[in-house]
Amino acid sequence: MTRLTLHTTETAPEGSRALALKIQAANGFLPNLIGILANAPEALETYVTVSQLNATGGLGLAEREVVQITAARVHGCDFCVAGHSKIALKQAKLADTQVISLQQGQDTGDARLDAVRRFAESVIATRGAVDDEALGGFLAAGFDQRQALDVVLGVSLATLCNFANNLARSEVNPQLQPFLPAQLQQQGGVVHAD
Repeated sequence: MTRLTLHTTETAPEGSRALALKIQAANGFLPNLIGILANAPEALETYVTVSQLNATGGLGLAEREVVQITAARVHGCDFCVAGHSKIALKQAKLADTQVISLQQGQDTGDARLDAVRRFAESVIATRGAVDDEALGGFLAAGFDQRQALDVVLGVSLATLCNFANNLARSEVNPQLQPFLPAQLQQQGGVVHAD
């Protein structure tokens, strides 16, 4: 049971209803995160706007999902770990083993993805005050300054979502539960849910 009101498209405040309807239509269900953010229309609008901006940055989808899974893991947000694991598997086409590794904070075997994970962890741990070695390692992996800031942007987006879910104690929607770390590992990474 959540600690904050979990809205549906019918109960969402007027300022949130249109976005909630749009998100429900795009997903086929209303993610509980959206039902929580609907309590504050400006929080929901920020989520949508920053998500759109994040998608236009210098990181590819797989790299953006590495940031999101990493931040969710570090922040203890199972909802976002599951939701972004689904995107990483179904849309970014990461291998099951790579997603499981990300959920565990381990190397994936892909040098660029691992550089993103390590840099995102450093950004979170130091609140952006990464040392020269962390920034140098990220840049040496073939990334540039814009992409370093795109990691910060992704962490900021994740922080909104992770903290809102943690505050509300949001339950993971049934559609996302197969992508929880324990479920994904138990199934050997094979998820057939859409």
